[in-house]
Amino acid sequence: MTDLTPVSTALLVMDYQRAIVERLPDAEERLMRMRDAIATARAAGLTIAYVRVALTREEAAAVPTANLRFSRAAASGSMDADSPATRIHPAIAPADGDLVVRKRRVGAMSTTDLDAQLRARGIDTLVLAGISTSGVVLSTLLEAADRDYRLYVVADGCADPDREVHRVLLERVFPRQATVVESLAALLG
Repeated sequence: MTDLTPVSTALLVMDYQRAIVERLPDAEERLMRMRDAIATARAAGLTIAYVRVALTREEAAAVPTANLRFSRAAASGSMDADSPATRIHPAIAPADGDLVVRKRRVGAMSTTDLDAQLRARGIDTLVLAGISTSGVVLSTLLEAADRDYRLYVVADGCADPDREVHRVLLERVFPRQATVVESLAALLG
């Protein structure tokens, strides 16, 4: 194991929701890898925190048209908070004691109490995995860095529709503020 302290480390599993995961060409393989990563994290004593994106009707109605990404999703109803499509994929469902937050924007912290919940548990190190690399992972990494978390990004736990953007982020951008590792097993091994 690296010099991580499991009791103060959390694995963030971000936007692994049915509708998002099932759009990926390698959805089943990705879910199996994430299930294994979660099991590895649990066995090592890390906190598991799930983040999902979804909007209530009131929140969707309040999204301004200036927000290009969310105004389209809000208008389509595709991010309805009560829809099974916005729930964490059942193949990697949260267990008792896991943190679960629902966000209303791209990053995991700006519209949630995730930071407060992590701090209350003494978490100072985050291991990030999510869909998409250029969305939730990038946004969360930047905000978490500003909040002084120690950061790791699990490359095989991230996916993006644009392979080149994914590669550039993992190889050139993220290493400026985080340690990028190929897998959680490699980090904890």
